[in-house]
Order: sequence, then structure tokens, then C-alpha cells
Amino acid sequence: MATQFFRFIPLLALSLGGLFFVSPAAAQSLTSCTMTYKLSGWSLVYKQYDGLGNISCSNGQRAQVALASKSIGFTIGKSEIEGTGVFSEVRNLNEIYGSFVAFEGHAGATKSIDGQLLTRGEISLALSGKGRGIDIGVTLGALTISPR
Repeated sequence: MATQFFRFIPLLALSLGGLFFVSPAAAQSLTSCTMTYKLSGWSLVYKQYDGLGNISCSNGQRAQVALASKSIGFTIGKSEIEGTGVFSEVRNLNEIYGSFVAFEGHAGATKSIDGQLLTRGEISLALSGKGRGIDIGVTLGALTISPR
């Protein structure tokens, strides 16, 4: 009887192992995405920047996108910014499209820097960029990402 039990253990292990392999497959359906972007615009209390971006994801999805940033706060200036963005994990590229709430700080005199933390529900985006122009400020607003 003991030998039959020990023969049963490898079969039980294989059966349970199959259960454990189902869950990671579902978790692997998440992908990480990054974006390179270029924005340009102006601000005087109200800030409006528009631009283009290229998104690439670890699952092979890619997209060219249009960017529109509108915000309000203590801000003044005009600049062009190029940078990179990192998204939190998503199921697919289509989850990235839409408007993100943005809190931003920017500063520069001939050389500008820009940093933004954005969120839309469960999806987050961190942007950092460098450029040229004359600007300074802190704003609260939205960045809209749409397909081109």
C-alpha cells in the first residue's frame, strides 16, 4: 500500500503543477510601454503644449500618438521639450489612449527641464524631458494621448 502511495505523489505533483502554470499566463498578459515625445507651446497662467510621441511596448505593439497638454497654475514661458515617458503596466496599447491628470513642474532659461507625474485610474505615466526655451512654473491639468 505504501508503494502505491509513493507512485501517486509524482502524478499529484504534475496535476498540481498544471494549476500553478495557468495563473502566471494570465499575469504575463500585462505589458510595459515607453514613449518618446516632443512637445512645444507657451504659458501665462494657462499652459498649452502640443506634440507628437512614439509608444513602444514589450509585447511588440507600437503607435504614433498626438499629445495635447492643457493646464493652469503659476507658470510663464515658451519652450520645446523632448523626453521619455514610462507607463505602468497595461493589458494592451489601447488602454493608454485618453486623458491623464497631470501635476507638472518646469523651469529653464535657454535650457529647459520638465517633469510630470500623470494618472488615469490604474494607469500611471512619468514624463521627463529636456529642451530649450524660457519658462518656469508649477501647474495642474491634463495630457491627452490620442492615436495618429
